[in-house]
Amino acid sequence: MQDSTTAPEAPPPAAPLREADIALIQRILPHRYPFLLVDRVREIDGTSRAVGIKNVTMNEPHFTGHFPGKPIMPGVTIVEAMAQTAAVMVGATLGLTDGNLLIYFMAIDNVKFRRMVVPGDQLLMEVTTLRGKAGAKVWKFRGIARVDGELAAETEFTAMLDLGGAG
Repeated sequence: MQDSTTAPEAPPPAAPLREADIALIQRILPHRYPFLLVDRVREIDGTSRAVGIKNVTMNEPHFTGHFPGKPIMPGVTIVEAMAQTAAVMVGATLGLTDGNLLIYFMAIDNVKFRRMVVPGDQLLMEVTTLRGKAGAKVWKFRGIARVDGELAAETEFTAMLDLGGAG
């Protein structure tokens, strides 16, 4: 029995999201095939760091022309995959699901490509927030992409969140 002078106990806070499967990713990102470039985010540390996975497969449309007989994942799609990982991190942490979230690149800096990414590879993308917090529209990130532990690409990018979305 509860004493009338004692406030009722507050429910425990919801556990922070630590990962995102494809169902949650699709609730956060507006992207769809063939431009949804992250399959899972296996680590989410608030809005500070996340690790995403892109399973690279031969049936992706860019491989028919990039390059015939020697399929290589275009560098711009590697950068986009890192940006989508960052967007999932922010969206999952801030509860930006089932809305009209759109994300726009504002800058892409210091891009370096170190290794080709080909069908059969698993691209592991680590993104860290350099600038941004809840309520901010403009965020800056650092992204590093690896295949089998080997550096494939790295960059810094700035993006703007549009919570008004398409409509």
